[in-house]
Amino acid sequence: MSDAQRAARGRRRQEPAAGRPVLSIVVLTAVLLGAVLIGIVALGGIGRSGTEPQWQSAASPTVASPTATASPEPQAISMSATGDIVLGNAPDRLPPDGGAGFFDSVAEALAADLVMGNLEEPLTVDTGTGKCAPGAAQCHQFRAPPEYAAHLRDAGFMLLNQANNHGYDYGEAGYRNTQQTLEEHGMRHTGALDQITVLDVEGVSVAVAGFSSYSPPNNSLINLDAAAEVVRRADEQADLVVVQVHMGAEGAEMTRVTPGTELFAGENRGDPMAFGRAMIDAGADLIVGHGPHVLRGMEFYQGRLIAYSLGNFAGGGGTLNNSGRLGWGGVLKVTLDPDGDWVDGEFVATYMNGNGLPVVDEQRRGLDLVRELSGSDFPQTGAQFDDDGTISPPSD
Repeated sequence: MSDAQRAARGRRRQEPAAGRPVLSIVVLTAVLLGAVLIGIVALGGIGRSGTEPQWQSAASPTVASPTATASPEPQAISMSATGDIVLGNAPDRLPPDGGAGFFDSVAEALAADLVMGNLEEPLTVDTGTGKCAPGAAQCHQFRAPPEYAAHLRDAGFMLLNQANNHGYDYGEAGYRNTQQTLEEHGMRHTGALDQITVLDVEGVSVAVAGFSSYSPPNNSLINLDAAAEVVRRADEQADLVVVQVHMGAEGAEMTRVTPGTELFAGENRGDPMAFGRAMIDAGADLIVGHGPHVLRGMEFYQGRLIAYSLGNFAGGGGTLNNSGRLGWGGVLKVTLDPDGDWVDGEFVATYMNGNGLPVVDEQRRGLDLVRELSGSDFPQTGAQFDDDGTISPPSD
């Protein structure tokens, strides 16, 4: 919602309900009870003719019970999100035991009212339409068996983003197959062109839209005006708006966020800072970034959190490089009220083990890096982190 809408909603919440003072309610209740007693006396008392009295005819107005209460307003909800997820690469680079227990080590960290991830590959059979030519040395394409969707479901994932540079590795058919298998396993997806996915989360409506530099088939992060229009439409459909975005140059040294467009392999990967702030101006309440394969800093803009990159979360079968910073990721956990206002948050540092599975990092290396980058890249607006990973807006 716009700033004006938020201000109006805040005023409505603070103003007392007009014309409904407590004294008036007491007087009205007394009058009604008196009328009922008079009716009883006129009829000669309860059970006069051996039957229960008719308190109201069909034409009589309905009087609400004095004990009736209004439905409680929706409360704040928690959301968790991860960076890049590759479950494996069929047919010969898959995790042991068919991926059994793939997310067991991080299941507790993921737990939230809404759990989201960036699915960096199709879940499909071989469609015969791969993006890489046979023998291509600098081209990477991934796919995992459709049944691997069960690992995502069992870990608690509810929504997966497909707007990235691997969603179409096996063509349009692979993309559609992925959507179908996610739906068959009870999960939602977002990221297709003009797609806005709306979920009911504990009574709070949440709209999620995915963006990348590949449009079509995804919503483009390059055209800020068109991207902002998508977010405005999402804002009209839901209480909260979450933007999933695959942006920024890739590589072990690409941890810094600076103003300006980032290029990788000749591709325009967007201006992350301009994009994130423009989407919040358009009505987004949370920006979840990924794409560089490394962690980046976080900042608060207009009271909303922008996580510029959550790094690599999973690379089953050794599909993603886990050396040094490339092996670090994390789970971002935030709690927002239905107006989008910040309640609390946490960053749980993870790393990819030798099989590419995510594990909670007891050394908290990713947390230390994100805290350092947030302070250096955003000295005025950077998110603040306690030693346990608790996230706070910058102090005034």
